Amino acid sequence: MNAPIYQLALGDDFTKLAPELQDYFSLAAGSGFYGIGEGVFDVVGCRQKWLRPLLALTGSEEAFFPEYGEGIRFRIENHAHVDPFGRPALTARREIYFPSKTRLFHDTTSAIVSGPGQGSSKQRARLVDHVGRYRRLVTDLDVGVTAEGRLRGVSKASRLLLGPLRIPLPAALDARAYAEQWWDSSEGKHRIQVKVIQPQIGLVLVYAGRFNYRLAPYLPGAAPGTTLPRYAEPERWQQRI
Repeated sequence: MNAPIYQLALGDDFTKLAPELQDYFSLAAGSGFYGIGEGVFDVVGCRQKWLRPLLALTGSEEAFFPEYGEGIRFRIENHAHVDPFGRPALTARREIYFPSKTRLFHDTTSAIVSGPGQGSSKQRARLVDHVGRYRRLVTDLDVGVTAEGRLRGVSKASRLLLGPLRIPLPAALDARAYAEQWWDSSEGKHRIQVKVIQPQIGLVLVYAGRFNYRLAPYLPGAAPGTTLPRYAEPERWQQRI
């Protein structure tokens, strides 16, 4: 069985996560299960009205969207697999149920491990996230564990993959995502908060809410071996990082 990608990235720090988060992030390729989360976003989308028409132009990418709402239901599926290039990966597929439209937002995070001793506690993997339907936006992820046992993640340098071009985004244009996930023992639910901030614009996207989470077995033939189910596959895979 393959190691969970967040365990590869965090090394020994993985055990510092709250037990419920360790369970959440322990999904591994070949387990025969996938994760299902269902809950409500207290807030989700773009708060800046003037920016929404621009985000509408990127709607087909299934990464950013122009809607904004409060008390919006959502569903997330987590699929651990090995990507077509042999990298341990986790694909998250989110459905956000706005009153006017259901938006799909998905990404694949792959663990880049090289050299001897792969997966050892002393060697941490690099996480790289490919975002959207065509996986054209790529960013490095820096993850860590807080003193309270929460998972905290920050996106680093981003680049666009446009045909044969690989275009690094300068710091002045790049938007960074700041994410935190934790277990709320008072509610018995998972909590998550994500903010995407661009230096020149400010807050581009936000979502924060709570959800229940469970594992479900794949139906026979739905996900043979360590592959991704067809309905969760992107329009295009990207080998470049």
